[in-house]
Amino acid sequence: MDTPESLTDLIRLAREGDSNALSRVFDATYPELRRLARTRLTPHARGLLLDTTSLVHESYLRFIHTGALKLNDRQHFMRYAANVMRSVVVDFVRERQAERRGGDAQQVTLDTHVADTAAAGEEEILKVHEALEELATYDERMARIVEMRYFAGMTENEIAEAFGVTDRTVRRDWEKARLLLAKALSR
Repeated sequence: MDTPESLTDLIRLAREGDSNALSRVFDATYPELRRLARTRLTPHARGLLLDTTSLVHESYLRFIHTGALKLNDRQHFMRYAANVMRSVVVDFVRERQAERRGGDAQQVTLDTHVADTAAAGEEEILKVHEALEELATYDERMARIVEMRYFAGMTENEIAEAFGVTDRTVRRDWEKARLLLAKALSR
């Protein structure tokens, strides 16, 4: 069987039920997804304990478990991948914080400040996530732009391509979103 040349063709095949097409979509985008994941995780790598490979692979597993792929093209795939990466990071942080709060583990007081830096980064991720949910009720595209920049590490040009708009539109939405998020996060 000949393999389609474009990612859009592979996405179409996956949408039509080709069982190998989704794997081929990830094979085709794996380097780009790793770059996005690495960009996203770099500022928090010290305290997050989630690496690039784990983030990409967990995202892949979530794609597989969602059932039918309802994507149209490369841009739609990249937007959706940013959303999935966001949910993986947020779920990971929530799970870590639940473990940190104790459960049935023995409580130990630390004298160092090492845990403070990890907790601060995780708290920031959860606050941004909550603020994004609030922003999405106001303007869905602005929320997706922040998601793609903050959680997937995409550039303005990559986001513009994914939405089919100009990079100027992305910059304008990014600036508005930053102001709204700053207000939401200061509460």
